[in-house]
Amino acid sequence: MPDVTSLPLFVGASLLLIVAPGPDLLYLVSQGAAHGPRAGLATALGLAAGNLVHTLAAALGISVLLLGSALAFDALKLAGVAYLLYLAWTSVRPRAPAAPGAPAAHAAPGPLFRRGLLMNVLNPKVALFFLAFLPQFASPASGPVWLQLVLLGVLFTTLVVLVFGALGLAAGRLRPWLQRAAGGAVGRYAGWAIALLFIGLAVRLGLAQR
Repeated sequence: MPDVTSLPLFVGASLLLIVAPGPDLLYLVSQGAAHGPRAGLATALGLAAGNLVHTLAAALGISVLLLGSALAFDALKLAGVAYLLYLAWTSVRPRAPAAPGAPAAHAAPGPLFRRGLLMNVLNPKVALFFLAFLPQFASPASGPVWLQLVLLGVLFTTLVVLVFGALGLAAGRLRPWLQRAAGGAVGRYAGWAIALLFIGLAVRLGLAQR
């Protein structure tokens, strides 16, 4: 078990890192504002689930490969860039009209959850973050280090769910106001705005270094 005396520091540091402006937070707010509260919550849960994958990778030593191998880092980075560009294309490609009252297929909770999950998992910088951050609060004297990393990662993910979930819901509740303020233009141009966001995130990830 992690040292309980270090948990307040871990929680405080985690909260500061979670609310710091970054690609995940920007993407979360954009999805909530464009598609509503359910979309914001689904996106938050997907991004949080990706943290669990990185936690396991750090605990099992898999993430060390990204630190020691430029090839592995670049391969995962290119996969992430390709996925972001694919999402940019799907945001603006023509679609058949949805049935009245039904959410668009690309804005349904399931696809949004998967998008958040894959965006997080395919970002090698997140993997290296977990590899650097979690071990600072683990000690061999407190038991198996891998188990401490898992528990700390689960706690971090729980905080992400709480904070990102609240922000996603809040952003979603802004959608009606944005629609009224823009005279309906949000619905017409949201796809292009989100596509530009994905392209920007792809460029940012493509320039990332270990």
